[in-house]
Amino acid sequence: MDSSNNWRERLFVMIFQSDTRAGRRFDGILLLIILASLVVVMLDSIDSIHQNYAGLLAYIEWGFTAIFLGEYILRLYCSPKPLRYAFSFYGLVDLLAIVPGILALYYSDAQYLLIIRIIRMLRIFRVLKLSPYLKQANYLMSALRGSKQKIVVFLVSVCTLVTVFGTLMYVIEGPEHGFTSIPKGIYWAIVTLTTVGFGDIVPKTPLGQVISSLVMITGYSIIAVPTGIFTAELANAMRGEQLQHDCPVCQKKSHEQSAAFCSRCGNALFKKVE
Repeated sequence: MDSSNNWRERLFVMIFQSDTRAGRRFDGILLLIILASLVVVMLDSIDSIHQNYAGLLAYIEWGFTAIFLGEYILRLYCSPKPLRYAFSFYGLVDLLAIVPGILALYYSDAQYLLIIRIIRMLRIFRVLKLSPYLKQANYLMSALRGSKQKIVVFLVSVCTLVTVFGTLMYVIEGPEHGFTSIPKGIYWAIVTLTTVGFGDIVPKTPLGQVISSLVMITGYSIIAVPTGIFTAELANAMRGEQLQHDCPVCQKKSHEQSAAFCSRCGNALFKKVE
């Protein structure tokens, strides 16, 4: 019984924990297998390769499926709470990694399962929980949280702009020039404001062309705004300019690095040692 428990504990450390040598080695091998399976999926989507090597690619896919199935069973075996793991986000992703290969055994043409097989890419995020990547991911998450409100305000402003410009173009150009509805005009405004410019709908009247020029200039002016907001927050997160220390009185969490007193209530952040 003890040897069995020791074996399960060793498996758990190797499979679920990435801060050990065995765990890093396991995650590295798993990452290579995931990337190889994605390459096979991409090759299988090319019609000429699929027609000439469909059988070989199917055998390779079954091999990957067997590996992922074995890994999934091992995770269930060594997990302290197998059901909790099975119904977790990563547990469901791990299950989806083996479903296409199993279904392919019963359906000869499983091309429609390509989208499910591509979901295996999500498993890379499990591997990237390694400590060096996790630290960088924390920087990104901190920057996203800090810039969330600013970006939401920016997106609301952009939505207002494209609605106004789209409605104007619908009124000015009309259905005879391709602006058959306000949503069609909003679509044109989004394409123009983002400087994509598909060219499927173009203004023909002089006034419409003037408005188009304004939309394009506006697009160049604001397209870098969310990038600048996120970059500034990311720089702040990486420099560590804020000290995460709760004020003992008002519980304010963020303070300047050199601050000795709370900027909200004025009380000392640190107690004097007598």
